Amino acid sequence: MPQFSYKARRRNGEVVQGLLEGVDRPAALLQIERLGLFPVSVETAKAGASASAPGISAQKINLTSLLPPALRVSLTRQRKPKLQEMATFTQQLANLLNSGMPLTVALHSMSHLESKGIPAAVTKELRQEVMEGKSLSDSMAKQPVIFSDLYINMVRAGEQSGALVEVLRRMATHFQQFAEVQGKMTSAMVYPLMVCGVGMGLILFFIYFMLPHFIEMFNGFNVELPLPTRMLISLSYFLTHLWWLALLLLMASVILFRRFQNTENGRRQIDTWTMKLPVIGKVIKVNLFAQFARTLSTLLQNGVPVLTALKITEQVMPNRLLREAIAKTREAVTDGKTIAQPLAQSKLFPQLMVDLVKIGEDTGDVPGALANLADTYEGELQISLRVMMNLIEPLLIIVMAVGVGFLLLSVLLPMFKLISNISAGR
Repeated sequence: MPQFSYKARRRNGEVVQGLLEGVDRPAALLQIERLGLFPVSVETAKAGASASAPGISAQKINLTSLLPPALRVSLTRQRKPKLQEMATFTQQLANLLNSGMPLTVALHSMSHLESKGIPAAVTKELRQEVMEGKSLSDSMAKQPVIFSDLYINMVRAGEQSGALVEVLRRMATHFQQFAEVQGKMTSAMVYPLMVCGVGMGLILFFIYFMLPHFIEMFNGFNVELPLPTRMLISLSYFLTHLWWLALLLLMASVILFRRFQNTENGRRQIDTWTMKLPVIGKVIKVNLFAQFARTLSTLLQNGVPVLTALKITEQVMPNRLLREAIAKTREAVTDGKTIAQPLAQSKLFPQLMVDLVKIGEDTGDVPGALANLADTYEGELQISLRVMMNLIEPLLIIVMAVGVGFLLLSVLLPMFKLISNISAGR
């Protein structure tokens, strides 16, 4: 069995040297790690050397360690991390590297830190890839579920410029800002959804449990029911006896919508409609502009080439119309044009963005101009969210009032008529 000479450090910083046997270099690294040591170097030992290191001998190898890294990670169930989880992971790694830790030691520590959303197996794979001589960005590229093209290219730019810690900190700030915006938009929708849910629950409770008693009472007195009451009774009958038909209609609608959404024309139509919605459409557009400016600014500030930055920004944008406009911008820049010209020709981006990008190009500070735009649109987004909430709240009150009023009218009208008939009979 091959022998490997190694140099490692204990947790207290003491340097340890020795020999060990292993199937291959990754197996040797695994043995050193199991002993609680931090490998500094592992090389193939010269012929005739003996494994004399105390407490170290050939150990049983975990078969999964012999698998290719990509297959090993694929065996671990993964999900795409949330923005806040990526921000936390990135900030922790930046802090460890800033404290003077080597990258391999920092990644080893990261595998033991609480990093929700980033499996420990992923960090261990990154560490092993780096120890085998690969760059951190290339190691991350093998795990596309966890690390996006944006993340990988930012790390690669940091490695090439020698400012990895600074790049990681900027990325952590980038993810944190997007997480805050996302959280604000989610919070803005919680109240309307809760009100709608409670209102629908009360209406269904009345239709299912209260209305049948009123219907029996009205039928017993043989009273001609007014139109609102007949409409409510028909709705009650449909929900209680033909609920399966409603369920089928709902399922068919969802399936047809999904099919329409999965087509290229359907996706474009939906993106067009959402941007033209009253009130909500403005919130969506402002959020998209802020996302475009923040992403492109972050990439350019960290040394990513402009064409690569535009390509990555195009990929992360959720709106097809803006993605097409960014693609045309990238093609125009390839032909030697500026960024501002194709942005203006698309008719999608506001004039403020076009003007500030042009000023940034004239002064040689496009990243700074985009950062200012991102701050501007993120501030405008908060105002738009408040305006939307101020409009939605009274609108919900009106809708609920109309619904409750219809229920009351449907019940009270036949009661008034019943009382009127009784009084006339006397």
